[in-house]
Amino acid sequence: MSIRIAVVDYCKGNLASVQRSIGDAGYDAFITQNPAEIEKADGIILPGVGAFRDAADTMVELGEMDAIKTRVKEGVPFLGICLGLHLIFDWGDEGCEPGTRVAGLGLLPGHIEHVPATDESGKKYKVPHVGWNSVELQRDWDLFEGVPNSEYFYFTHSYCAVPDNQADIAALTEHARTFVSAVGRDHIYGVQFHPEKSSKWGLQVMRNFGGIVSKAAGK
Repeated sequence: MSIRIAVVDYCKGNLASVQRSIGDAGYDAFITQNPAEIEKADGIILPGVGAFRDAADTMVELGEMDAIKTRVKEGVPFLGICLGLHLIFDWGDEGCEPGTRVAGLGLLPGHIEHVPATDESGKKYKVPHVGWNSVELQRDWDLFEGVPNSEYFYFTHSYCAVPDNQADIAALTEHARTFVSAVGRDHIYGVQFHPEKSSKWGLQVMRNFGGIVSKAAGK
């Protein structure tokens, strides 16, 4: 019996490319907005581009937020990509009125902040951070099995995660300053880069996630 990986549709783009990438890695994925289908999935991928508030509001309205929380609590492997990584955390203020913020999934403690546009010397960097950059692993990690350290992945983002727990940080990347480019704890995974746009090593990340889901499902 094959595993069923849900690619959650919350109207934030690049769903088909994520689905194709999982297919190229040898696993089946389906795109859905239906909470009942999410709750039956063996694995969940939350991709996306856009603003935190709009994404969170849409997920609450569609019932996806609660469905994801339910399955993750039950031990189902979860992968957040880019905005999907941001939504793993407690809150973000992207797209909010000044001084306000909106809740995320709260799967890991922490928040989201804007990528700095200058380094400590005052040198300016382009934001959004767009293009290929190296990912420096901070520990052995099953999502990166077979991927050499310091390999390059494709990024496009203006915000980054600030985990409360240093132990949740799986990888770091430099752009103006050091930012968190991957997080993980138990069956919860998040990457700031886009594996579906990252060629060979991105495909390996997707292949690894499929293997993680298969193992967890006993299939």
